[in-house]
Amino acid sequence: MSFDKHNSMDKEAAVSVEPLHDGGDDLHRGMKPRQLNMMAIAGAIGTGLIIGSGSALSRGGPGSLLIAYSLMGFVVYVVMVALGEMGAWIPHKKAFSGYATRFVDPALGYAAGWNYWAKYVIVTPNNLTATGILLQYWLPHVNVSVWIIVFGVLIIALNLIHVRFFGEAEFWMSLVKALVIVMLIFLCLVVALGGGPNHNRTGFRFWRDPGAFNPYLYQKPIHDKSTARFLGVWASIVQATFAYLGTELVGVAFGETPDPRRNVPKAVRQTLLRIVFFYMAGVLVLGMAVSSKDKKLLDAVSSGKTSGATSPFVIAANNSGLRHLGDAVNGLLMVFTLSAANSDIYLASRTLWALAKDGQAPSIFAKTNRQGVPYYAVGLSSLFIVLGFLNAKKSSSTVFGYFVSLVTVFGALNWVNVLVCHISMTAGMKAQGIPRSQMPYSNPLLPYATWPALLITILVILFNGWNAFLPTWNISKFMTSYVGIPFFLFNIGFWKVFKRTQRVRPELMDLHTGARME
Repeated sequence: MSFDKHNSMDKEAAVSVEPLHDGGDDLHRGMKPRQLNMMAIAGAIGTGLIIGSGSALSRGGPGSLLIAYSLMGFVVYVVMVALGEMGAWIPHKKAFSGYATRFVDPALGYAAGWNYWAKYVIVTPNNLTATGILLQYWLPHVNVSVWIIVFGVLIIALNLIHVRFFGEAEFWMSLVKALVIVMLIFLCLVVALGGGPNHNRTGFRFWRDPGAFNPYLYQKPIHDKSTARFLGVWASIVQATFAYLGTELVGVAFGETPDPRRNVPKAVRQTLLRIVFFYMAGVLVLGMAVSSKDKKLLDAVSSGKTSGATSPFVIAANNSGLRHLGDAVNGLLMVFTLSAANSDIYLASRTLWALAKDGQAPSIFAKTNRQGVPYYAVGLSSLFIVLGFLNAKKSSSTVFGYFVSLVTVFGALNWVNVLVCHISMTAGMKAQGIPRSQMPYSNPLLPYATWPALLITILVILFNGWNAFLPTWNISKFMTSYVGIPFFLFNIGFWKVFKRTQRVRPELMDLHTGARME
């Protein structure tokens, strides 16, 4: 791909638009609407909510937890409706990198694509490691590496067959995840209202004692209680960000969904249901059912282990007199981690395929078989599963923590990309006199909500590694928290210099090719 000073935008617009029918080396629109909708509802729900919420509760308290999930819920909803507006109006199969190339700058498209690909090839061994840790609950003498191999082969096989089979597997796993979350939420509500075997009605007692806002790191080394409470809120916000990451995964599936004008808005609307009920209601009842100073909760957080027994929801049930729930939840959590690993390979391979289609990756990765599967892209993305074997030298929990830190900043950078793309598209519409009423789907929050959502996301990126400095300097935490930022900026600069790309001017932006207008 080459660019010159005068026609680079036109060339990029042409490159970024593909026909809506299936052709050679193309993805197939074989994802069924019900599969897309279920992925939107529960597809990206993982251990961040069921287990990670415990660390946020212990550090910040129930009030901080609710504020954090509400704030980041707003951000992720804005990201999703922004993605929905772009996907319903100009549906294409190149996902996030394609919109960046078309609306902003080919250099941003290059960086966004490789950033997103890197995120998911890193998080794949993360989720397979978590699966191995869960199995050690029953088989403690079997090395985690064994399970990485077994389930790694399984998810690679699922990603090498037609997308409708991948969609079907994700549909049923997402359904199980949704049912598990609903069960845990109602269980905590019943426990908080005194319906457990001990009939202890806690209500909002824990909001008063020990309090809604914990002073995190108070006296260690923070001496001002108000500052310590703010750090508790911020620690909860960072954890909530991790819990929400991946919500945008349906944006990649838009490219393999028939009738995107109708199905994309429908899937996006499911996101609000998920945020309000699964996340916000979940952390609300959790703060009612278990104290932020509960000894079992603090022990679970300090252990750093991933198992059903360390889930704050299970701890709440155990405190009420319900026993052995940890075993059941431990088994069900495997559905969460395997579903996540399965979708990780899917997202990474489709992102690499999109990069190759735009000339931003070797053309071999644009090749698909007769079933529309980019098999070379699947193969390369699957190779990074071997990162999970780092467990041979580090404890499983330590490696899990490293991966979690990397994923947070990589995923948040993709939210920035989506919001910047929408802001640029809005500027292009204004410059070309295209009213929002022509869009097949528009949300009343946009375009105004994109700016505060973008600001919040940037703040999370810049300060997500604050605990690398407190209470003592931690070089590994600092590196894993911030390595994604220079990686992202380097890729923008490299492609801009190497290909001499130009920012897409609003008045020249291609807002018509492939557009679906009212």
